[in-house]
Amino acid sequence: MSIKYELIIYWSEEDQSYVVEAPELPGCMADGASYEEAVANARTVIEEWIETARELNRPIPEPKGRLLYA
Repeated sequence: MSIKYELIIYWSEEDQSYVVEAPELPGCMADGASYEEAVANARTVIEEWIETARELNRPIPEPKGRLLYA
């Protein structure tokens, strides 16, 4: 699956890990010990978010690309 959703990636001092948010998918977040691991985990979580939305017949937002508020 090709992931085209915007990702916001930052270091969390509190969690001592990189955090990734997919703001177009409410509640969709992942983390990892390295930048690469966090992004890989985000890919998995996005796929699971979409799969769950399909199972529940919920709308899946189309990727809009770069967000204005990010």
